[in-house]
Amino acid sequence: MTSSFSAYGAVDLGALAQRAAPPRTSPPAAAAGAGGAAGTGGYVVDVTEATFEAEVLQRSATVPVVIDFWAEWCGPCKQLSPVLERLATEYAGRFVLAKIDVDANQQLAAAAGVQSIPLVLGVVNGQAVPLFAGAYPEAQVRQYLDELLRVAAANGVAGDAAVAAPAPGAEPVGPAEVPGDPRYDEAYAAIERGDLDAAAAAYRQLIADSPADDDARAGLAQVELMQRAQGHDLAAVRAAAAQRPDDVDAQSAAADLELLDGQVDEAFARLVETVRRTAGAERDRARAHLLELFQVVGSSDPRVVQARAALASALF
Repeated sequence: MTSSFSAYGAVDLGALAQRAAPPRTSPPAAAAGAGGAAGTGGYVVDVTEATFEAEVLQRSATVPVVIDFWAEWCGPCKQLSPVLERLATEYAGRFVLAKIDVDANQQLAAAAGVQSIPLVLGVVNGQAVPLFAGAYPEAQVRQYLDELLRVAAANGVAGDAAVAAPAPGAEPVGPAEVPGDPRYDEAYAAIERGDLDAAAAAYRQLIADSPADDDARAGLAQVELMQRAQGHDLAAVRAAAAQRPDDVDAQSAAADLELLDGQVDEAFARLVETVRRTAGAERDRARAHLLELFQVVGSSDPRVVQARAALASALF
């Protein structure tokens, strides 16, 4: 996974498949993983420890995968799962929904750090990002999915899931790639080769050409966040911030790394508190930095909506 997929605190899943237990001998779930759920067009698959690497890690290289951790006894899961399945069909292959029964795949759930269900993760190019936990309404689920797709596309993962189940004995059919917006190719290519300076320059040129291009602005914010975080350790930066609670630079640096570590709420709360504690130009700097992190995560993300309300309270 390239460093570009970091806005949500990506977690490397490469070791997860290795930590999972050997495949069970009971076949129903494993068999379902190949064909997908009935009526879903092949966009929903039941995943087991035996099929996790192929169905999730490998597929996520070309199409985003959304993991739904669920269990038969879980009431909220029964509310959420049909919503996810319906959206998987509606989005028609822009993502694959991978359903994992935590009771049947306990080692896999443990390796993924699942503590409560339903839990939904996005996976892009082998790295997972936390989306949400609990049975969210469909409108909010759409927001999370749309933001995941935007970030995936920004990292060159905008494929289309294969819809046909392979015939017995046939080679597995992989996802087909679809072309992305060529305007962003230069920035994507720079990110892929680790040249963040060139990526930032490409995004700035896009913004200069099209000032209303929100995707380019979001891409630039992500790249600049990665530039600021290079060479820094979260624990050390947090320790420095704890010693200087009124230092906007120290708090901003800690918030950057928390965001990259997936601690979105913590990062936002830190900067809201910094705004509350400071005044004048320092308060303006803290506020501006928080607004930049909002752009990285996405204005429609519920965490951003909640943090905006907290920011308003801190300001007024």
